[in-house]
Amino acid sequence: MAKKDRKAGQRKQPPPPLRELLRLPEGEPVDLSSYDSRAIPGGPENKAAALAAVPPLAQRLAGLQDRLYAASTAGDRRRVLLILQGMDTSGKGGTIKHVIGHFNPSGCRVRAFKTPTPEERSHPFLWRVRRALPEPGEIGIFDRSQYEDVLIARVRELVPRRDLGRRYGQINRFEEVLAENGVTIVKVFLHLGHDEQRDRLVARLDNPDKHWKFSPSDIEDRALWPDYREAYELALYRCSTSAAPWYLVPADRKWYRNWAISTLLLEHLEALDPAYPEADFDVEECRRELLETG
Repeated sequence: MAKKDRKAGQRKQPPPPLRELLRLPEGEPVDLSSYDSRAIPGGPENKAAALAAVPPLAQRLAGLQDRLYAASTAGDRRRVLLILQGMDTSGKGGTIKHVIGHFNPSGCRVRAFKTPTPEERSHPFLWRVRRALPEPGEIGIFDRSQYEDVLIARVRELVPRRDLGRRYGQINRFEEVLAENGVTIVKVFLHLGHDEQRDRLVARLDNPDKHWKFSPSDIEDRALWPDYREAYELALYRCSTSAAPWYLVPADRKWYRNWAISTLLLEHLEALDPAYPEADFDVEECRRELLETG
């Protein structure tokens, strides 16, 4: 019996959920230089293994999305909001293309936040974000988000520093209310390396089909890398809460990025465990009547 117990104790323990591995500690300062942008925490060992994992991941994600949407027809108000933030070329658009492609588009709401329009500037900064939130049963995806108003606004000094300081608290209260109202918030910071960004920008210049994705202002923004890193570190520190934690995903390896975000979404949807609603009509009676019609 003792020998059997010893073997049982030697059994390999299952790996921790990815959301535990990638979640930034709440209330602790963030030093992005201490995180390896090429790391693959909890992931497949190589690109081939990651690609092989995609089909079963996609099938499970699609099934959970279907259940989430179906549950909303019976009054379930839960929904998921994926927020993607990161330096230029970190892969926000690529994530949407490769990860959100697993879902039924009719149950997704994708919004990219660009420079505010004159109408948006005439309202409080969270106004345009509220208008883009997913409805019950939907999966919402934000390419950039309310965090632009404490990132680029800080680096470019677009608002007074005293107003900027208040925005972190406003964002936290906003996200807390969302969570209380059935929104599961998955905030992902795509952690890109400085050298990797340079290589991706050069690749865009070398490919005429990618010139539309490049702007000379990208060079100016790259020169501000230390300022943007500091702004991100502060936002990650000030706005990582129990209601809406931040997840840091190393983004140099695109295959890992796609696998990791797919897995994060899967873990959150499985935790919700949405269920198909029961019929509110007599199934057998309807079957009988239908068959009688010939």
